[in-house]
Amino acid sequence: MVAQRELTEAEVDRVFHALATSTRRDILRRTIENEQSVSSLAAEYEMSFAAVQKHVSVLEAANLIVKRAEGRERLVRANPEMIARAKALLARYEELWRSRIARLDDLLADASTGSATQKSRTTQNNEPTEHEQGD
Repeated sequence: MVAQRELTEAEVDRVFHALATSTRRDILRRTIENEQSVSSLAAEYEMSFAAVQKHVSVLEAANLIVKRAEGRERLVRANPEMIARAKALLARYEELWRSRIARLDDLLADASTGSATQKSRTTQNNEPTEHEQGD
């Protein structure tokens, strides 16, 4: 198994830029399912062929898809290696945020427990003593 190297800052920028548009996310989804020609991709959108080609070019620049020529057609398929690398990056971000949320939960629980303890002490201090009850 080939070890995945981390994405460079430039690669991260290109991946997030490429995935920032719903059309490109849809093109990527469709090419994960099976290889498709740029013409068949373009037929599914209410935009010009040239516009779809530009979307494909952005995905290709991000290395999320691979394009190859077969005769006069250009076939496009998703690049599973880059998708896996992007997924690993997102997993690291998720782990970072989950650990921060867990620390915040711990702080809030400690504050809540400390507040309950303080409240209990205050209540105990405000209760009348046996001597005061008899007066």
